[in-house]
Amino acid sequence: MHRIDLNCDLGEARRGTPRWSRSLAARSGPDPADAALLDVVTSANVACGFHAGNRPTMSATAAAAAERGVALGAHPSYRDAANFGRTEMELSRAEVADHVHFQLVEMDMAARRRGTRVRYVKPHGALYNRIVHDSEQAAGVVDAVLRYAELAGEEPLPILGLPGSVVLSHAGSVGIPAVTEAFADRGYRADGTLVPRGRPGAVLTDADEVAARVVAMASGREISADDGTQVVVTAQSVCVHGDTPGALGLARRVRHALEVAGVEVAPFAQPVGRPVPRRPGR
Repeated sequence: MHRIDLNCDLGEARRGTPRWSRSLAARSGPDPADAALLDVVTSANVACGFHAGNRPTMSATAAAAAERGVALGAHPSYRDAANFGRTEMELSRAEVADHVHFQLVEMDMAARRRGTRVRYVKPHGALYNRIVHDSEQAAGVVDAVLRYAELAGEEPLPILGLPGSVVLSHAGSVGIPAVTEAFADRGYRADGTLVPRGRPGAVLTDADEVAARVVAMASGREISADDGTQVVVTAQSVCVHGDTPGALGLARRVRHALEVAGVEVAPFAQPVGRPVPRRPGR
């Protein structure tokens, strides 16, 4: 039987929006849209504050994931709240390591406060795409994961990334588990990389088309690239973006299609713990 993890980017409240204000209210809990997606997916990539999110969203989303047996991932990015982490930055290896390590510590502290743990790392947006080919910044992400492992006295957390990316190659070379990822709602180019956002075919919204593509990817079959050629995208996890229009319906359609096709939908990393209730006033 084929097996696949279904992940989603969550906790992405942005400063200045109603969602951000609601997240700061006493005992606000997770965003309702995020909570609904957590009933469908098996892994949650939670924003760590640099492109979106804050300590309350990290804490609430971690607890909600634990309640549902969903594996919790840190979703670090460039320090780029103004552009939602989608603008590339010219940073050194050391700067990337510092930024990612800080966010990983913040996310895992929030998780520990609620009786759970971060189980993997998935970089966000422009950083994710940069470390597909940039060995310097990829090494910075790997350095951050190793630094956090030393701090915690534990084995390094897996890194989730694009098949064939420099960051996964580097991770594997130093003993970090490298987990390959595909995207349910993104277009692919013939070389297996994503169609850049803003270009035709970058984001797919037809639920039936997306579901069929995910079943094909999970089963090792070809999908159509943006130029019409056929490409095989092999991955251990598939992402449905939480900010894609109709994300909940899309995620439900994808999961149903996978299960009907006989594909087991399960997290690649074992979830940890059950949530700890918040203290009054927190």
